[in-house]
Amino acid sequence: MTLDPVHFDGIARLARRIDHGADERDRRAFAETVWESFLDPLADDGRTVVEPVDERVRRHVDCEDVALHDRPFPTENGLDAGTINPTTFKNGLVIDIAQAAMSATPSDLDLHRSRTTVMTVHSNDTTMTVDETWGKFDAGYSQSRAVKIPPLPRFAEGVVHALALYLAESKHARDHAADVEDLLVLDGPLYPRGLLRWADQHPDLADFLIEDPRPTTVLENYIRLVERFIDRGVPLVGFVKNPATRVITRTLKNKREIDVSTPWNDDSALFTRLLERGEYVDDIDGTRWERDESALTYTNWFRSRGGVDRPLSVDGDALGVERERPLEDYEVTFFVVYDPRDDLVYRVEAPYAFTRDPETRDRLTIQLLQDVAIAHGPPTIVEKADELARISRSEKASLRETLETQFDTSQDRTYDDHRWNVE
Repeated sequence: MTLDPVHFDGIARLARRIDHGADERDRRAFAETVWESFLDPLADDGRTVVEPVDERVRRHVDCEDVALHDRPFPTENGLDAGTINPTTFKNGLVIDIAQAAMSATPSDLDLHRSRTTVMTVHSNDTTMTVDETWGKFDAGYSQSRAVKIPPLPRFAEGVVHALALYLAESKHARDHAADVEDLLVLDGPLYPRGLLRWADQHPDLADFLIEDPRPTTVLENYIRLVERFIDRGVPLVGFVKNPATRVITRTLKNKREIDVSTPWNDDSALFTRLLERGEYVDDIDGTRWERDESALTYTNWFRSRGGVDRPLSVDGDALGVERERPLEDYEVTFFVVYDPRDDLVYRVEAPYAFTRDPETRDRLTIQLLQDVAIAHGPPTIVEKADELARISRSEKASLRETLETQFDTSQDRTYDDHRWNVE
Protein backbone atom coordinates (compact mmCIF):
# COMPACT_ATOMS: atom_id res chain seq x y z
CA MET A 1 0.00 0.00 0.00
CA THR A 2 1.41 3.41 -1.01
CA LEU A 3 1.19 6.71 0.82
CA ASP A 4 -1.78 8.90 -0.02
CA PRO A 5 -0.74 12.39 -1.18
CA VAL A 6 -2.09 13.94 2.02
CA HIS A 7 0.04 11.57 4.12
CA PHE A 8 3.12 12.23 1.98
CA ASP A 9 2.68 15.99 2.39
CA GLY A 10 2.18 15.55 6.14
CA ILE A 11 5.47 13.72 6.45
CA ALA A 12 7.27 16.18 4.21
CA ARG A 13 6.06 19.10 6.34
CA LEU A 14 8.02 17.65 9.26
CA ALA A 15 11.18 18.88 7.53
CA ARG A 16 10.06 22.45 8.23
CA ARG A 17 10.52 21.80 11.93
CA ILE A 18 14.21 21.08 11.47
CA ASP A 19 16.83 23.80 11.41
CA HIS A 20 19.73 22.08 9.66
CA GLY A 21 22.29 24.41 11.19
CA ALA A 22 24.98 26.25 9.28
CA ASP A 23 24.40 27.43 5.74
CA GLU A 24 25.92 25.28 3.00
CA ARG A 25 28.23 28.13 2.02
CA ASP A 26 29.53 28.24 5.59
CA ARG A 27 30.18 24.50 5.54
CA ARG A 28 32.14 24.78 2.32
CA ALA A 29 34.15 27.62 3.83
CA PHE A 30 34.83 25.56 6.95
CA ALA A 31 36.02 22.65 4.80
CA GLU A 32 38.51 25.04 3.17
CA THR A 33 39.72 26.09 6.62
CA VAL A 34 40.28 22.45 7.56
CA TRP A 35 42.22 21.86 4.35
CA GLU A 36 44.42 24.92 4.73
CA SER A 37 45.04 24.80 8.49
CA PHE A 38 44.76 21.27 9.85
CA LEU A 39 45.96 18.62 7.37
CA ASP A 40 49.67 19.44 7.09
CA PRO A 41 49.90 17.59 9.40
CA LEU A 42 46.87 16.58 11.49
CA ALA A 43 47.86 15.71 15.06
CA ASP A 44 45.93 14.06 17.88
CA ASP A 45 47.32 14.59 21.39
CA GLY A 46 50.70 15.43 19.93
CA ARG A 47 50.81 12.36 17.68
CA THR A 48 50.64 12.81 13.89
CA VAL A 49 47.75 10.79 12.46
CA VAL A 50 47.52 12.20 8.91
CA GLU A 51 50.15 14.07 6.91
CA PRO A 52 50.91 14.64 3.21
CA VAL A 53 53.46 12.38 1.57
CA ASP A 54 54.66 15.39 -0.43
CA GLU A 55 52.85 18.70 -0.91
CA ARG A 56 49.23 19.21 0.10
CA VAL A 57 47.34 19.88 -3.14
CA ARG A 58 44.05 19.32 -4.92
CA ARG A 59 43.98 18.72 -8.65
CA HIS A 60 41.47 18.00 -11.38
CA VAL A 61 41.74 16.20 -14.69
CA ASP A 62 39.31 16.08 -17.60
CA CYS A 63 37.59 12.70 -17.75
CA GLU A 64 38.12 12.28 -21.49
CA ASP A 65 41.73 13.45 -21.40
CA VAL A 66 42.81 11.05 -18.67
CA ALA A 67 40.92 8.17 -20.32
CA LEU A 68 43.13 8.62 -23.40
CA HIS A 69 46.38 8.81 -21.40
CA ASP A 70 49.02 6.12 -21.99
CA ARG A 71 48.72 3.33 -19.43
CA PRO A 72 51.48 3.60 -16.78
CA PHE A 73 50.96 -0.10 -15.98
CA PRO A 74 50.34 -2.21 -19.12
CA THR A 75 48.68 -5.09 -17.24
CA GLU A 76 46.47 -5.18 -14.15
CA ASN A 77 45.17 -7.85 -11.82
CA GLY A 78 42.20 -7.55 -9.48
CA LEU A 79 41.32 -9.53 -6.38
CA ASP A 80 38.03 -9.96 -4.55
CA ALA A 81 36.18 -12.42 -2.30
CA GLY A 82 32.46 -13.10 -2.06
CA THR A 83 30.49 -14.83 0.71
CA ILE A 84 27.09 -16.40 1.30
CA ASN A 85 26.79 -14.22 4.47
CA PRO A 86 26.61 -15.70 7.99
CA THR A 87 23.92 -18.35 8.34
CA THR A 88 22.60 -19.71 11.63
CA PHE A 89 21.20 -23.24 11.81
CA LYS A 90 18.84 -24.76 14.37
CA ASN A 91 21.54 -27.12 15.64
CA GLY A 92 23.57 -24.09 16.80
CA LEU A 93 26.06 -23.89 13.95
CA VAL A 94 26.87 -20.47 12.51
CA ILE A 95 28.56 -20.76 9.11
CA ASP A 96 29.84 -18.51 6.38
CA ILE A 97 31.52 -19.49 3.12
CA ALA A 98 33.85 -17.24 1.13
CA GLN A 99 35.50 -17.73 -2.23
CA ALA A 100 38.28 -15.55 -3.58
CA ALA A 101 39.22 -15.05 -7.22
CA MET A 102 41.77 -13.04 -9.19
CA SER A 103 41.10 -11.29 -12.49
CA ALA A 104 43.62 -10.31 -15.13
CA THR A 105 43.86 -7.90 -18.02
CA PRO A 106 44.65 -9.28 -20.56
CA SER A 107 42.51 -12.28 -19.56
CA ASP A 108 44.11 -15.41 -18.15
CA LEU A 109 41.57 -18.23 -18.20
CA ASP A 110 43.56 -20.55 -15.94
CA LEU A 111 43.93 -17.78 -13.37
CA HIS A 112 40.23 -16.92 -13.61
CA ARG A 113 39.35 -20.56 -13.01
CA SER A 114 41.27 -20.77 -9.74
CA ARG A 115 39.43 -20.27 -6.44
CA THR A 116 40.28 -20.27 -2.75
CA THR A 117 37.28 -21.29 -0.65
CA VAL A 118 37.02 -21.00 3.13
CA MET A 119 34.18 -22.16 5.38
CA THR A 120 34.20 -20.79 8.92
CA VAL A 121 32.14 -22.60 11.56
CA HIS A 122 31.06 -21.47 15.04
CA SER A 123 29.33 -23.60 17.67
CA ASN A 124 28.86 -23.43 21.41
CA ASP A 125 29.04 -27.24 21.46
CA THR A 126 32.57 -28.00 22.63
CA THR A 127 32.39 -31.52 21.13
CA MET A 128 32.15 -30.14 17.59
CA THR A 129 35.34 -30.77 15.60
CA VAL A 130 36.63 -29.56 12.23
CA ASP A 131 39.34 -30.92 9.94
CA GLU A 132 41.19 -27.69 9.18
CA THR A 133 43.66 -28.98 6.59
CA TRP A 134 43.76 -27.45 3.12
CA GLY A 135 42.39 -29.59 0.30
CA LYS A 136 42.41 -29.39 -3.51
CA PHE A 137 39.48 -29.57 -5.94
CA ASP A 138 38.68 -28.77 -9.58
CA ALA A 139 41.64 -30.76 -10.91
CA GLY A 140 43.98 -28.88 -8.60
CA TYR A 141 43.03 -25.39 -9.80
CA SER A 142 41.30 -24.56 -6.52
CA GLN A 143 41.74 -25.13 -2.80
CA SER A 144 39.47 -25.16 0.24
CA ARG A 145 39.58 -25.21 4.01
CA ALA A 146 37.16 -25.34 6.94
CA VAL A 147 38.00 -23.34 10.08
CA LYS A 148 36.51 -23.67 13.56
CA ILE A 149 35.85 -20.46 15.50
CA PRO A 150 35.94 -20.63 19.33
CA PRO A 151 32.76 -19.78 21.28
CA LEU A 152 31.94 -16.08 20.89
CA PRO A 153 28.14 -16.06 21.00
CA ARG A 154 27.66 -12.29 20.92
CA PHE A 155 29.86 -11.81 17.88
CA ALA A 156 29.58 -15.17 16.13
CA GLU A 157 28.14 -13.88 12.86
CA GLY A 158 30.61 -11.03 12.50
CA VAL A 159 33.60 -13.22 13.29
CA VAL A 160 32.72 -16.08 10.94
CA HIS A 161 32.08 -13.58 8.15
CA ALA A 162 35.29 -11.58 8.60
CA LEU A 163 37.59 -14.56 8.98
CA ALA A 164 36.12 -16.41 5.98
CA LEU A 165 36.38 -13.33 3.79
CA TYR A 166 39.86 -12.20 4.79
CA LEU A 167 41.41 -15.66 4.98
CA ALA A 168 40.17 -16.60 1.50
CA GLU A 169 41.26 -13.28 0.01
CA SER A 170 44.71 -13.12 1.61
CA LYS A 171 45.56 -16.78 0.89
CA HIS A 172 44.50 -16.46 -2.73
CA ALA A 173 46.51 -13.26 -3.15
CA ARG A 174 49.66 -14.82 -1.71
CA ASP A 175 49.34 -17.97 -3.79
CA HIS A 176 48.91 -16.02 -7.03
CA ALA A 177 51.30 -13.15 -6.33
CA ALA A 178 53.68 -14.41 -9.00
CA ASP A 179 50.91 -14.09 -11.62
CA VAL A 180 50.87 -10.31 -11.15
CA GLU A 181 53.33 -8.64 -13.52
CA ASP A 182 52.63 -4.91 -13.17
CA LEU A 183 49.91 -3.96 -10.66
CA LEU A 184 47.48 -5.66 -8.25
CA VAL A 185 44.25 -3.88 -7.26
CA LEU A 186 42.49 -5.27 -4.20
CA ASP A 187 38.75 -4.75 -4.01
CA GLY A 188 38.75 -3.02 -0.64
CA PRO A 189 41.37 -1.69 1.78
CA LEU A 190 45.02 -2.68 1.79
CA TYR A 191 44.75 -4.43 5.16
CA PRO A 192 41.77 -6.29 6.76
CA ARG A 193 40.07 -3.21 8.18
CA GLY A 194 37.10 -5.13 9.61
CA LEU A 195 39.41 -7.39 11.61
CA LEU A 196 41.62 -4.52 12.82
CA ARG A 197 38.54 -2.68 14.03
CA TRP A 198 37.72 -5.47 16.53
CA ALA A 199 40.27 -4.20 19.03
CA ASP A 200 38.22 -1.04 19.56
CA GLN A 201 34.77 -2.63 19.68
CA HIS A 202 34.61 -4.85 22.74
CA PRO A 203 36.98 -6.46 25.26
CA ASP A 204 35.87 -9.95 24.19
CA LEU A 205 36.94 -9.29 20.61
CA ALA A 206 40.18 -7.64 21.74
CA ASP A 207 40.96 -10.76 23.79
CA PHE A 208 40.11 -12.96 20.80
CA LEU A 209 42.67 -11.07 18.71
CA ILE A 210 45.33 -11.67 21.36
CA GLU A 211 44.52 -15.24 22.38
CA ASP A 212 43.46 -16.93 19.11
CA PRO A 213 46.01 -17.44 16.32
CA ARG A 214 43.50 -17.19 13.45
CA PRO A 215 43.11 -13.39 13.24
CA THR A 216 46.86 -12.97 13.57
CA THR A 217 47.41 -15.51 10.79
CA VAL A 218 45.07 -13.57 8.52
CA LEU A 219 46.85 -10.27 9.17
CA GLU A 220 50.20 -11.98 8.67
CA ASN A 221 49.04 -13.08 5.22
CA TYR A 222 48.47 -9.45 4.25
CA ILE A 223 51.80 -8.33 5.72
CA ARG A 224 53.70 -11.09 3.89
CA LEU A 225 51.80 -10.18 0.72
CA VAL A 226 52.94 -6.57 1.01
CA GLU A 227 56.51 -7.70 1.68
CA ARG A 228 56.55 -9.95 -1.35
CA PHE A 229 55.31 -7.20 -3.66
CA ILE A 230 57.85 -4.76 -2.25
CA ASP A 231 60.64 -7.29 -2.78
CA ARG A 232 59.52 -7.82 -6.39
CA GLY A 233 59.08 -4.09 -7.04
CA VAL A 234 55.49 -4.66 -8.18
CA PRO A 235 52.99 -2.22 -6.64
CA LEU A 236 49.67 -3.19 -5.08
CA VAL A 237 46.82 -0.89 -4.07
CA GLY A 238 43.48 -1.19 -2.35
CA PHE A 239 40.49 0.45 -4.02
CA VAL A 240 37.88 1.33 -1.38
CA LYS A 241 34.46 1.88 -2.94
CA ASN A 242 32.71 2.99 0.24
CA PRO A 243 35.34 4.69 2.41
CA ALA A 244 34.00 5.18 5.93
CA THR A 245 37.08 6.30 7.86
CA ARG A 246 36.60 8.90 10.60
CA VAL A 247 40.19 9.63 11.58
CA ILE A 248 40.12 13.24 10.36
CA THR A 249 36.59 14.16 11.46
CA ARG A 250 36.99 12.49 14.87
CA THR A 251 40.28 14.28 15.47
CA LEU A 252 38.83 17.63 14.40
CA LYS A 253 36.01 17.30 16.92
CA ASN A 254 38.61 17.18 19.70
CA LYS A 255 40.43 20.30 18.54
CA ARG A 256 40.03 23.11 21.04
CA GLU A 257 41.12 25.70 18.51
CA ILE A 258 38.07 24.93 16.34
CA ASP A 259 35.21 27.02 17.68
CA VAL A 260 32.47 25.51 15.50
CA SER A 261 31.13 21.96 15.41
CA THR A 262 32.40 19.58 12.73
CA PRO A 263 29.35 18.89 10.54
CA TRP A 264 30.54 15.81 8.63
CA ASN A 265 29.71 12.24 9.66
CA ASP A 266 32.93 10.82 8.20
CA ASP A 267 36.01 11.75 6.21
CA SER A 268 34.31 11.00 2.88
CA ALA A 269 31.74 13.75 3.48
CA LEU A 270 34.57 16.20 4.18
CA PHE A 271 36.50 15.24 1.05
CA THR A 272 33.34 15.51 -1.03
CA ARG A 273 33.04 19.15 0.02
CA LEU A 274 36.73 19.75 -0.65
CA LEU A 275 36.77 18.15 -4.09
CA GLU A 276 33.40 19.10 -5.55
CA ARG A 277 33.85 21.84 -8.17
CA GLY A 278 31.12 24.19 -9.29
CA GLU A 279 29.51 27.52 -8.61
CA TYR A 280 26.40 29.12 -7.19
CA VAL A 281 23.96 30.25 -9.88
CA ASP A 282 20.66 32.07 -9.78
CA ASP A 283 17.47 30.45 -10.98
CA ILE A 284 13.72 30.92 -10.51
CA ASP A 285 13.79 29.38 -7.01
CA GLY A 286 16.80 31.38 -5.87
CA THR A 287 20.48 30.54 -5.64
CA ARG A 288 21.58 26.93 -6.13
CA TRP A 289 24.86 25.05 -6.42
CA GLU A 290 25.68 23.78 -9.91
CA ARG A 291 28.30 21.04 -10.00
CA ASP A 292 30.92 20.79 -12.74
CA GLU A 293 30.81 17.19 -13.98
CA SER A 294 33.53 17.37 -16.64
CA ALA A 295 36.56 16.53 -14.49
CA LEU A 296 37.69 14.08 -11.83
CA THR A 297 39.15 15.84 -8.79
CA TYR A 298 41.64 14.30 -6.41
CA THR A 299 43.97 14.96 -3.51
CA ASN A 300 47.63 14.36 -2.96
CA TRP A 301 48.71 11.18 -1.16
CA PHE A 302 48.56 11.20 2.65
CA ARG A 303 50.21 8.97 5.25
CA SER A 304 47.63 7.61 7.70
CA ARG A 305 48.56 6.50 11.23
CA GLY A 306 45.24 6.84 13.04
CA GLY A 307 42.22 4.62 13.70
CA VAL A 308 42.48 1.16 12.18
CA ASP A 309 45.59 2.23 10.26
CA ARG A 310 47.53 2.66 13.50
CA PRO A 311 48.50 -1.02 14.01
CA LEU A 312 50.48 -0.94 10.74
CA SER A 313 52.10 2.43 11.44
CA VAL A 314 55.65 2.90 12.70
CA ASP A 315 54.42 2.98 16.31
CA GLY A 316 51.83 0.21 15.93
CA ASP A 317 52.25 -3.40 17.02
CA ALA A 318 50.65 -5.11 13.98
CA LEU A 319 48.79 -7.38 16.47
CA GLY A 320 52.13 -8.96 17.29
CA VAL A 321 52.96 -9.99 13.72
CA GLU A 322 56.67 -9.60 12.96
CA ARG A 323 57.48 -7.16 10.17
CA GLU A 324 60.67 -7.97 8.30
CA ARG A 325 61.23 -4.60 6.62
CA PRO A 326 61.54 -1.03 7.98
CA LEU A 327 58.23 -0.30 9.72
CA GLU A 328 57.45 2.78 7.63
CA ASP A 329 57.29 0.57 4.51
CA TYR A 330 53.98 -0.91 5.74
CA GLU A 331 52.24 2.35 6.58
CA VAL A 332 48.95 3.04 4.81
CA THR A 333 49.05 5.93 2.38
CA PHE A 334 46.01 7.08 0.45
CA PHE A 335 44.58 9.61 -1.94
CA VAL A 336 40.93 10.45 -2.51
CA VAL A 337 39.31 10.80 -5.94
CA TYR A 338 35.91 12.40 -6.48
CA ASP A 339 33.76 11.46 -9.48
CA PRO A 340 31.24 14.28 -10.01
CA ARG A 341 29.26 12.23 -12.53
CA ASP A 342 27.93 10.12 -9.66
CA ASP A 343 28.76 12.45 -6.74
CA LEU A 344 30.91 9.71 -5.18
CA VAL A 345 34.35 9.59 -3.55
CA TYR A 346 36.75 6.64 -3.63
CA ARG A 347 39.86 6.04 -1.55
CA VAL A 348 42.97 4.44 -3.03
CA GLU A 349 45.46 2.93 -0.56
CA ALA A 350 49.03 1.75 -1.04
CA PRO A 351 52.02 0.94 1.21
CA TYR A 352 54.39 3.82 1.83
CA ALA A 353 57.18 1.65 0.42
CA PHE A 354 55.75 2.44 -3.04
CA THR A 355 54.34 5.94 -2.63
CA ARG A 356 57.52 7.41 -1.11
CA ASP A 357 58.90 7.36 -4.68
CA PRO A 358 57.49 10.33 -6.65
CA GLU A 359 57.53 8.53 -10.01
CA THR A 360 55.70 5.45 -8.69
CA ARG A 361 53.26 7.68 -6.82
CA ASP A 362 52.41 9.59 -10.00
CA ARG A 363 52.07 6.43 -12.06
CA LEU A 364 49.66 4.91 -9.55
CA THR A 365 47.64 8.12 -9.45
CA ILE A 366 47.28 8.33 -13.24
CA GLN A 367 46.46 4.61 -13.55
CA LEU A 368 43.65 4.72 -11.00
CA LEU A 369 42.25 8.01 -12.30
CA GLN A 370 42.18 6.53 -15.79
CA ASP A 371 40.48 3.38 -14.49
CA VAL A 372 37.74 5.44 -12.81
CA ALA A 373 37.28 7.70 -15.82
CA ILE A 374 36.91 4.79 -18.23
CA ALA A 375 34.71 2.62 -16.00
CA HIS A 376 32.59 5.55 -14.77
CA GLY A 377 33.11 4.07 -11.32
CA PRO A 378 35.36 1.41 -9.74
CA PRO A 379 38.07 0.02 -12.05
CA THR A 380 36.91 -2.61 -14.52
CA ILE A 381 39.57 -5.03 -13.21
CA VAL A 382 37.95 -4.82 -9.74
CA GLU A 383 34.45 -5.36 -11.12
CA LYS A 384 35.80 -8.32 -13.08
CA ALA A 385 37.20 -9.87 -9.89
CA ASP A 386 33.90 -9.17 -8.12
CA GLU A 387 32.03 -10.99 -10.87
CA LEU A 388 34.34 -14.01 -10.61
CA ALA A 389 34.12 -14.22 -6.81
CA ARG A 390 30.44 -13.36 -6.39
CA ILE A 391 28.07 -16.06 -5.13
CA SER A 392 24.64 -15.39 -6.62
CA ARG A 393 21.43 -15.36 -4.62
CA SER A 394 20.26 -18.66 -6.07
CA GLU A 395 23.67 -20.23 -5.42
CA LYS A 396 23.55 -19.04 -1.81
CA ALA A 397 20.15 -20.66 -1.36
CA SER A 398 21.37 -23.93 -2.89
CA LEU A 399 24.48 -23.98 -0.70
CA ARG A 400 22.38 -23.43 2.43
CA GLU A 401 20.07 -26.26 1.42
CA THR A 402 23.09 -28.50 0.94
CA LEU A 403 24.34 -27.59 4.41
CA GLU A 404 20.91 -28.33 5.88
CA THR A 405 21.07 -31.81 4.36
CA GLN A 406 24.68 -32.37 5.45
CA PHE A 407 24.00 -31.40 9.07
CA ASP A 408 20.48 -32.89 9.22
CA THR A 409 19.05 -29.56 10.36
CA SER A 410 17.45 -26.45 8.91
CA GLN A 411 18.25 -22.78 8.78
CA ASP A 412 17.12 -20.79 11.81
CA ARG A 413 14.77 -18.34 10.10
CA THR A 414 12.81 -15.40 11.49
CA TYR A 415 9.54 -13.83 10.48
CA ASP A 416 11.43 -11.04 8.71
CA ASP A 417 13.24 -13.66 6.63
CA HIS A 418 9.85 -15.01 5.59
CA ARG A 419 8.31 -11.57 5.10
CA TRP A 420 11.07 -10.21 2.92
CA ASN A 421 11.85 -13.55 1.23
CA VAL A 422 15.41 -13.52 2.52
CA GLU A 423 17.32 -16.54 1.25
